[in-house]
Amino acid sequence: MPIALEADSPFAAPLREYLDHLRVERGLSANTVAAYRRDLARYVAHLDMLGRREPGQVSEADVAGYVEAVRTGDDGGAPLSPSSTARALAAVRGWHRFAHAEGLADADPTTQVQAPTRLRRLPHALSVTDVALLLDAAGAGDGPLPLRDRALLELLYATGGRISEIVGLDVDDVDHDVPILRLHGKGGKQRVVPVGSYAREAVAAYLVRARPQLVAAARKQGSPAVFLNTRGARLSRQSAWAALQTAADRAGLSGVSPHTLRHSFATHLLGGGADVRVVQELLGHASVTTTQIYTMVTPDALREVYAAAHPRAR
Repeated sequence: MPIALEADSPFAAPLREYLDHLRVERGLSANTVAAYRRDLARYVAHLDMLGRREPGQVSEADVAGYVEAVRTGDDGGAPLSPSSTARALAAVRGWHRFAHAEGLADADPTTQVQAPTRLRRLPHALSVTDVALLLDAAGAGDGPLPLRDRALLELLYATGGRISEIVGLDVDDVDHDVPILRLHGKGGKQRVVPVGSYAREAVAAYLVRARPQLVAAARKQGSPAVFLNTRGARLSRQSAWAALQTAADRAGLSGVSPHTLRHSFATHLLGGGADVRVVQELLGHASVTTTQIYTMVTPDALREVYAAAHPRAR
Protein backbone atom coordinates (compact mmCIF):
# COMPACT_ATOMS: atom_id res chain seq x y z
CA MET A 1 0.00 0.00 0.00
CA PRO A 2 1.47 3.41 -0.91
CA ILE A 3 1.89 5.79 1.97
CA ALA A 4 1.47 8.93 -0.14
CA LEU A 5 -1.66 10.90 0.71
CA GLU A 6 -4.17 10.83 -2.15
CA ALA A 7 -5.12 14.34 -3.26
CA ASP A 8 -8.78 13.40 -3.68
CA SER A 9 -9.09 11.99 -0.16
CA PRO A 10 -11.70 13.89 1.87
CA PHE A 11 -9.12 13.96 4.68
CA ALA A 12 -6.43 15.71 2.60
CA ALA A 13 -7.38 19.25 3.65
CA PRO A 14 -7.79 18.65 7.42
CA LEU A 15 -4.57 16.65 7.43
CA ARG A 16 -2.63 19.41 5.68
CA GLU A 17 -4.04 21.86 8.23
CA TYR A 18 -2.75 19.68 11.07
CA LEU A 19 0.70 19.28 9.52
CA ASP A 20 0.91 23.06 9.07
CA HIS A 21 0.01 23.40 12.75
CA LEU A 22 2.85 21.05 13.70
CA ARG A 23 5.34 22.87 11.55
CA VAL A 24 4.37 26.50 12.19
CA GLU A 25 2.76 26.66 15.62
CA ARG A 26 4.56 23.83 17.38
CA GLY A 27 7.84 24.36 15.55
CA LEU A 28 8.53 20.69 14.81
CA SER A 29 11.40 19.89 12.46
CA ALA A 30 10.83 19.00 8.81
CA ASN A 31 11.90 15.40 9.49
CA THR A 32 9.44 15.03 12.37
CA VAL A 33 6.59 16.50 10.33
CA ALA A 34 7.47 14.13 7.47
CA ALA A 35 7.27 11.17 9.88
CA TYR A 36 3.83 12.32 11.06
CA ARG A 37 2.73 12.67 7.44
CA ARG A 38 3.80 9.10 6.59
CA ASP A 39 1.99 7.63 9.60
CA LEU A 40 -1.16 9.66 9.00
CA ALA A 41 -1.21 8.90 5.26
CA ARG A 42 -1.42 5.22 6.12
CA TYR A 43 -4.17 5.96 8.64
CA VAL A 44 -6.16 8.06 6.16
CA ALA A 45 -5.91 5.25 3.59
CA HIS A 46 -7.47 2.97 6.23
CA LEU A 47 -10.30 5.46 6.80
CA ASP A 48 -10.86 5.87 3.05
CA MET A 49 -11.18 2.10 2.75
CA LEU A 50 -13.84 2.14 5.49
CA GLY A 51 -15.78 4.81 3.64
CA ARG A 52 -15.29 7.54 6.23
CA ARG A 53 -15.52 11.06 4.82
CA GLU A 54 -14.68 13.36 7.72
CA PRO A 55 -13.05 13.20 11.18
CA GLY A 56 -16.43 13.32 12.92
CA GLN A 57 -17.41 9.98 11.35
CA VAL A 58 -14.46 8.07 12.79
CA SER A 59 -15.29 5.72 15.66
CA GLU A 60 -13.19 4.15 18.39
CA ALA A 61 -13.56 0.81 16.57
CA ASP A 62 -12.12 2.37 13.41
CA VAL A 63 -9.02 3.52 15.30
CA ALA A 64 -8.61 0.18 17.08
CA GLY A 65 -8.96 -1.59 13.72
CA TYR A 66 -6.18 0.57 12.30
CA VAL A 67 -3.89 -0.26 15.22
CA GLU A 68 -4.45 -3.97 14.64
CA ALA A 69 -4.01 -3.58 10.87
CA VAL A 70 -0.62 -1.88 11.10
CA ARG A 71 0.53 -4.27 13.80
CA THR A 72 -0.19 -7.28 11.61
CA GLY A 73 0.20 -5.73 8.15
CA ASP A 74 -3.39 -6.64 7.25
CA ASP A 75 -3.82 -3.28 5.52
CA GLY A 76 -1.21 -4.27 2.93
CA GLY A 77 1.62 -2.31 4.52
CA ALA A 78 4.63 -3.58 6.41
CA PRO A 79 3.74 -4.94 9.88
CA LEU A 80 5.01 -2.67 12.63
CA SER A 81 6.75 -3.54 15.87
CA PRO A 82 4.96 -2.66 19.13
CA SER A 83 7.07 0.48 19.52
CA SER A 84 6.42 1.60 15.93
CA THR A 85 2.71 0.85 16.32
CA ALA A 86 2.66 3.00 19.46
CA ARG A 87 4.35 5.80 17.51
CA ALA A 88 1.76 5.50 14.70
CA LEU A 89 -1.07 5.64 17.25
CA ALA A 90 0.49 8.72 18.84
CA ALA A 91 0.33 10.48 15.47
CA VAL A 92 -3.33 9.51 15.10
CA ARG A 93 -4.12 10.72 18.62
CA GLY A 94 -2.52 14.07 17.90
CA TRP A 95 -4.54 14.58 14.75
CA HIS A 96 -7.86 13.66 16.36
CA ARG A 97 -7.19 15.91 19.36
CA PHE A 98 -6.48 18.73 16.93
CA ALA A 99 -9.63 18.00 14.92
CA HIS A 100 -11.74 17.99 18.09
CA ALA A 101 -10.20 21.25 19.32
CA GLU A 102 -10.80 22.89 15.93
CA GLY A 103 -14.45 21.85 15.91
CA LEU A 104 -14.04 19.32 13.09
CA ALA A 105 -15.40 16.53 15.29
CA ASP A 106 -17.63 16.35 18.34
CA ALA A 107 -15.41 13.84 20.14
CA ASP A 108 -11.95 12.28 20.11
CA PRO A 109 -12.28 8.57 19.20
CA THR A 110 -8.74 7.70 20.30
CA THR A 111 -9.04 8.27 24.05
CA GLN A 112 -9.75 4.63 24.96
CA VAL A 113 -7.61 2.93 22.30
CA GLN A 114 -4.53 1.25 23.73
CA ALA A 115 -1.24 0.65 21.97
CA PRO A 116 0.19 -2.91 21.96
CA THR A 117 2.19 -3.76 25.05
CA ARG A 118 5.89 -3.33 24.45
CA LEU A 119 8.10 -6.22 25.39
CA ARG A 120 10.48 -5.22 28.13
CA ARG A 121 13.82 -6.71 27.28
CA LEU A 122 16.49 -7.16 29.85
CA PRO A 123 19.45 -4.89 29.09
CA HIS A 124 22.53 -6.78 28.00
CA ALA A 125 25.06 -6.90 30.82
CA LEU A 126 28.50 -8.46 30.93
CA SER A 127 29.54 -10.84 33.66
CA VAL A 128 32.10 -9.61 36.17
CA THR A 129 34.66 -11.91 34.51
CA ASP A 130 33.95 -10.47 31.06
CA VAL A 131 34.26 -6.92 32.38
CA ALA A 132 37.72 -7.79 33.71
CA LEU A 133 38.69 -9.27 30.33
CA LEU A 134 37.46 -6.14 28.57
CA LEU A 135 39.37 -3.76 30.86
CA ASP A 136 42.57 -5.79 30.57
CA ALA A 137 42.25 -5.80 26.79
CA ALA A 138 41.80 -2.02 26.74
CA GLY A 139 45.09 -1.54 28.58
CA ALA A 140 47.14 -3.94 26.46
CA GLY A 141 50.03 -2.46 24.50
CA ASP A 142 52.50 0.40 24.71
CA GLY A 143 52.13 4.14 24.37
CA PRO A 144 49.60 6.63 25.72
CA LEU A 145 46.45 5.18 24.11
CA PRO A 146 46.21 1.93 26.11
CA LEU A 147 46.52 3.95 29.32
CA ARG A 148 43.82 6.33 28.10
CA ASP A 149 41.48 3.57 26.97
CA ARG A 150 41.90 1.60 30.19
CA ALA A 151 41.12 4.72 32.24
CA LEU A 152 38.13 5.52 30.03
CA LEU A 153 36.54 2.09 30.35
CA GLU A 154 37.38 1.76 34.04
CA LEU A 155 35.56 5.05 34.65
CA LEU A 156 32.55 4.04 32.54
CA TYR A 157 32.12 0.85 34.53
CA ALA A 158 32.98 2.37 37.92
CA THR A 159 30.44 5.19 37.65
CA GLY A 160 27.75 3.88 35.32
CA GLY A 161 28.16 7.15 33.46
CA ARG A 162 26.91 7.79 29.96
CA ILE A 163 29.62 8.02 27.33
CA SER A 164 28.81 11.72 26.79
CA GLU A 165 29.25 12.37 30.52
CA ILE A 166 32.65 10.68 30.68
CA VAL A 167 34.17 12.25 27.56
CA GLY A 168 32.73 15.57 28.75
CA LEU A 169 34.83 15.53 31.92
CA ASP A 170 37.43 18.25 32.40
CA VAL A 171 40.60 17.88 34.44
CA ASP A 172 39.15 20.21 37.07
CA ASP A 173 36.28 17.75 37.58
CA VAL A 174 38.69 15.13 38.90
CA ASP A 175 39.94 15.34 42.48
CA HIS A 176 42.33 12.50 43.34
CA ASP A 177 42.00 13.14 47.06
CA VAL A 178 38.22 12.63 47.04
CA PRO A 179 36.80 9.29 45.83
CA ILE A 180 33.82 10.89 44.13
CA LEU A 181 33.14 12.39 40.72
CA ARG A 182 30.66 15.03 39.60
CA LEU A 183 28.98 14.08 36.33
CA HIS A 184 27.09 16.50 34.13
CA GLY A 185 24.05 14.64 32.87
CA LYS A 186 21.06 15.24 30.61
CA GLY A 187 19.34 18.60 30.82
CA GLY A 188 22.26 20.16 32.65
CA LYS A 189 21.61 18.04 35.75
CA GLN A 190 24.58 17.14 37.90
CA ARG A 191 25.04 14.15 40.15
CA VAL A 192 27.82 12.91 42.40
CA VAL A 193 28.98 9.32 42.07
CA PRO A 194 31.64 7.42 44.04
CA VAL A 195 34.66 6.07 42.19
CA GLY A 196 36.46 2.91 43.25
CA SER A 197 40.20 2.54 43.65
CA TYR A 198 40.68 0.62 40.37
CA ALA A 199 39.25 3.47 38.31
CA ARG A 200 41.03 6.15 40.35
CA GLU A 201 44.37 4.42 39.86
CA ALA A 202 43.77 3.96 36.12
CA VAL A 203 42.83 7.64 35.69
CA ALA A 204 45.81 8.79 37.73
CA ALA A 205 48.19 6.65 35.64
CA TYR A 206 46.71 8.08 32.44
CA LEU A 207 46.87 11.71 33.64
CA VAL A 208 50.50 11.41 34.78
CA ARG A 209 52.00 9.14 32.13
CA ALA A 210 49.87 9.47 28.99
CA ARG A 211 47.87 12.67 28.84
CA PRO A 212 50.97 14.95 28.73
CA GLN A 213 52.05 13.14 25.54
CA LEU A 214 48.65 13.76 23.96
CA VAL A 215 48.68 17.40 25.09
CA ALA A 216 52.03 17.84 23.31
CA ALA A 217 50.34 16.90 20.03
CA ALA A 218 47.81 19.74 20.31
CA ARG A 219 47.92 22.13 17.36
CA LYS A 220 46.14 24.85 19.31
CA GLN A 221 45.77 25.80 22.95
CA GLY A 222 45.52 22.71 25.13
CA SER A 223 42.09 21.26 25.85
CA PRO A 224 40.80 21.10 29.43
CA ALA A 225 39.31 17.67 28.71
CA VAL A 226 40.40 14.65 30.71
CA PHE A 227 40.32 12.34 27.71
CA LEU A 228 42.16 13.52 24.61
CA ASN A 229 42.60 12.18 21.09
CA THR A 230 45.90 11.87 19.25
CA ARG A 231 45.68 15.53 18.17
CA GLY A 232 45.36 16.76 21.73
CA ALA A 233 41.67 17.66 21.40
CA ARG A 234 38.75 16.33 23.44
CA LEU A 235 37.97 12.69 22.67
CA SER A 236 34.67 12.39 20.81
CA ARG A 237 31.92 9.93 21.66
CA GLN A 238 32.55 8.17 18.35
CA SER A 239 36.24 7.72 19.12
CA ALA A 240 35.46 6.50 22.63
CA TRP A 241 33.02 3.99 21.14
CA ALA A 242 35.73 2.83 18.72
CA ALA A 243 38.20 2.34 21.59
CA LEU A 244 35.62 0.20 23.36
CA GLN A 245 35.01 -1.87 20.24
CA THR A 246 38.73 -2.46 19.81
CA ALA A 247 39.01 -3.69 23.40
CA ALA A 248 35.92 -5.90 22.99
CA ASP A 249 37.36 -7.47 19.84
CA ARG A 250 40.62 -8.21 21.63
CA ALA A 251 38.72 -9.76 24.54
CA GLY A 252 36.59 -11.87 22.21
CA LEU A 253 33.35 -10.18 23.30
CA SER A 254 30.50 -9.24 20.96
CA GLY A 255 27.57 -6.85 21.24
CA VAL A 256 29.42 -4.49 23.58
CA SER A 257 28.58 -0.79 23.57
CA PRO A 258 29.19 2.05 26.04
CA HIS A 259 25.69 1.44 27.36
CA THR A 260 26.64 -2.19 28.04
CA LEU A 261 29.02 -1.01 30.74
CA ARG A 262 26.29 1.22 32.18
CA HIS A 263 23.92 -1.75 32.24
CA SER A 264 26.61 -3.94 33.79
CA PHE A 265 27.26 -1.32 36.49
CA ALA A 266 23.57 -1.29 37.49
CA THR A 267 23.10 -5.05 37.24
CA HIS A 268 26.16 -5.84 39.33
CA LEU A 269 25.23 -3.30 42.01
CA LEU A 270 21.70 -4.68 42.36
CA GLY A 271 23.03 -8.23 42.32
CA GLY A 272 25.32 -7.28 45.16
CA GLY A 273 22.40 -6.06 47.26
CA ALA A 274 22.30 -2.33 46.47
CA ASP A 275 18.95 -0.60 46.96
CA VAL A 276 17.22 0.24 43.68
CA ARG A 277 16.74 3.87 44.70
CA VAL A 278 20.46 4.27 45.31
CA VAL A 279 21.16 2.85 41.86
CA GLN A 280 18.57 5.25 40.46
CA GLU A 281 20.51 8.18 41.90
CA LEU A 282 23.83 6.84 40.62
CA LEU A 283 22.46 6.39 37.10
CA GLY A 284 20.74 9.76 37.07
CA HIS A 285 17.32 8.31 36.24
CA ALA A 286 14.45 10.73 36.85
CA SER A 287 12.13 7.86 37.79
CA VAL A 288 12.82 4.66 39.70
CA THR A 289 10.61 2.88 37.17
CA THR A 290 13.39 3.22 34.60
CA THR A 291 15.86 1.61 36.98
CA GLN A 292 13.55 -1.23 37.94
CA ILE A 293 14.08 -3.00 34.62
CA TYR A 294 17.42 -4.11 36.08
CA THR A 295 15.61 -5.93 38.87
CA MET A 296 13.91 -8.32 36.45
CA VAL A 297 15.14 -11.82 37.16
CA THR A 298 16.47 -13.99 34.33
CA PRO A 299 15.24 -17.57 33.90
CA ASP A 300 18.70 -18.90 34.78
CA ALA A 301 18.69 -16.96 38.04
CA LEU A 302 15.21 -18.25 38.84
CA ARG A 303 16.34 -21.82 38.32
CA GLU A 304 19.41 -21.33 40.49
CA VAL A 305 17.37 -19.87 43.35
CA TYR A 306 14.74 -22.60 43.02
CA ALA A 307 17.34 -25.35 43.01
CA ALA A 308 19.05 -23.92 46.08
CA ALA A 309 15.92 -23.09 48.09
CA HIS A 310 13.14 -25.55 47.30
CA PRO A 311 13.24 -28.70 49.44
CA ARG A 312 12.19 -30.95 46.53
CA ALA A 313 14.05 -29.25 43.73
CA ARG A 314 16.72 -31.95 43.37
